[in-house]
Amino acid sequence: MSTTLKVAILGTGVIGAAWATGFLTAGHTVTAFDPADGAEARLRSQVEGNLEVTGEGDITSAMERLHFAGSLAESVGDADFVQENGPERLDIKQSMLAETDSAVPASAIIASSTSGFAPSELATKATNHPERIVVGHPFNPAHLVPLVELVPTPATPAEVVKRGLEIYRSIGKKPILVRAELPGHVTNRLQAALWQEAYSLVDRGMVSVEDIDTAISYGPGLRWAILGPLVQQGLSGGQGGMRHVLEHLGPPQEVWMRDLGQVHLGEELTDKLVAGVDDELEGKDPVLIAKQRDEMLLELIALKRKYGELP
Repeated sequence: MSTTLKVAILGTGVIGAAWATGFLTAGHTVTAFDPADGAEARLRSQVEGNLEVTGEGDITSAMERLHFAGSLAESVGDADFVQENGPERLDIKQSMLAETDSAVPASAIIASSTSGFAPSELATKATNHPERIVVGHPFNPAHLVPLVELVPTPATPAEVVKRGLEIYRSIGKKPILVRAELPGHVTNRLQAALWQEAYSLVDRGMVSVEDIDTAISYGPGLRWAILGPLVQQGLSGGQGGMRHVLEHLGPPQEVWMRDLGQVHLGEELTDKLVAGVDDELEGKDPVLIAKQRDEMLLELIALKRKYGELP
């Protein structure tokens, strides 16, 4: 998509700043709004810092295309695309999106960064064009991680879905289309399935928190960062592919699946998990760890681009 867009960013915390970074890097114009005191200064500082980390685009040019509005209505008044990043509270998001729907041009798409609410829930109070309200859920650190989940409502026109996917691709994202409304969408549900068993193993004393992290980050996590878990499984079947794997390993997999633990995040389990993470981080600088994570992410993303996996 070569057309320059007018993008409105509502809510300018970490996620809002990340979205602003992506749209500015792609050459679009961003008008942001956040009612919190000092929001504009924090946004500009965060965006500039993000741009320095990514090393993409002209920082001066990008910052000149970043504007801050005095009201929500002003920020979205001529927007082509809106990305809402308000607090993860349904009532607040419904109010923000209803106000946006009444002030934005009829042709604009309105996307919410919600990590769990369905777009139909979010659009309940909108009265003009609620069908153009969708979910566009990013992943932290959102100025680096390409994945976005686009979730339409049953009433969302196909053209809105198509255009939303194109817009996200235009800023270097790798969007997936979630074809039904599910609590937590898709990726959070996949993560929750892994967390459930990880928590259960810790709760039962089978393994430490640190060893869980080692098991994923030095094992399947390395492969998953290159190929997804299903195609990776198919490759492990050699010439026989996925069918061979499922015919030979499917039955024992089902046994393992039925043995997975169910957990309740009560006080005792919470204390175990917190203590385990504290032990793993003892003597280490969390800020440095996050910085190194981001640097490695950038190198991995560069590799994916080298092999044609990302634009």
